[in-house]
Amino acid sequence: MLVIGLALLTATAAAGSTARPPLPGLITSKLPWSADDGSSLKPRLKAIGLHALSREGVAVHIHQHLDIVINGRVLQGLPPYIGIHIDQQHPNKSFITEIHTHDQSGIIHVESPAVRTFTLGDFFDVWGVRFSSSCIGGYCANGSKKIYVWVNAKRVRTNPRAIILKSHQEIVVAYGMLASVPKPLPRSYPFPSGY
Repeated sequence: MLVIGLALLTATAAAGSTARPPLPGLITSKLPWSADDGSSLKPRLKAIGLHALSREGVAVHIHQHLDIVINGRVLQGLPPYIGIHIDQQHPNKSFITEIHTHDQSGIIHVESPAVRTFTLGDFFDVWGVRFSSSCIGGYCANGSKKIYVWVNAKRVRTNPRAIILKSHQEIVVAYGMLASVPKPLPRSYPFPSGY
């Protein structure tokens, strides 16, 4: 069983708070974006101060729902197993990190063994998809096309990477012209019982 020191978890600053070199395996291309096959996930976790855990943590256990809209097209959920590496041949090399997905529902799971704050930037870093106030993947602000973010249908005008993940948020990240974002924006998500 993997034992993680509380000091290691709490010493990590929030993602995006300091400049750092590019993350290993960072996706800067246009769609499609898949979950990492594990080859660059572990080095990326080390770079962002998250951990390859043997099981989900319980000190923090919250969920959010994320919708991504690119040029007016709503993506159908998120890839399963973001932040999870399953090694069929060597099960003891399998791991899960504090922020992950289990399926394509768009639900983000934050399950940490230590109490700390996690951000939307942390999630995109775990996924390995470039995300900033001006870019998502290979889609960057250009003329009237920009990055727009809402939490519970309220527009976020500050750094979207710094959005603190809280229980039962409905987050929409959109790239394109503001008029191309489907209306009305969802204010909430019907999380399954127990979430």
